Amino acid sequence: MRGVNAVAGSGLFLLLAPGTVAGLFPWVLTGWRVRSTGGWSGVVAGSGGVVVAVGIGVLLEQFLRFALRGHGTPAPVAPPPRLVVTGLYRYVRNPMYVAVIAILIGETLLVPSIALAVYTVVAATAMVAFARWYEEPALLARFGPDYRSYRATVPGWIPARPAARPRTRG
Repeated sequence: MRGVNAVAGSGLFLLLAPGTVAGLFPWVLTGWRVRSTGGWSGVVAGSGGVVVAVGIGVLLEQFLRFALRGHGTPAPVAPPPRLVVTGLYRYVRNPMYVAVIAILIGETLLVPSIALAVYTVVAATAMVAFARWYEEPALLARFGPDYRSYRATVPGWIPARPAARPRTRG
């Protein structure tokens, strides 16, 4: 998958997966009733808005990176033919999931809702489980020693400077 097809496929998957998880479901749960903007509530809501904006920016950049650098999509049905280890992938193996979790946390700060807070925990747990039990074994099977080296040097969930750059082919 190359060029326009990779960008279009990534855009479609962006709407279907993170768009549903971080957009549609939170809207259904809250109707986007934003927290009061006065006093401490305003500070909390403003902080939530900043976290949402940063999360969306990170997510969009990573989707473009998959399409333009990896020549594929984040969707399991059309993955990139090579391991993507540039950009934020140098600091954390799961920047897309981290971005979606950040968006959900920001939305929880912005829109006061116990239901959204519980949903955020459930969604984050599901993402971690999916990455651990499906994606990691699939990447290991697909990219072998390259992914093993990458996994050994780059943390999965909390961004950090890698001890050494992973050696990968492609």
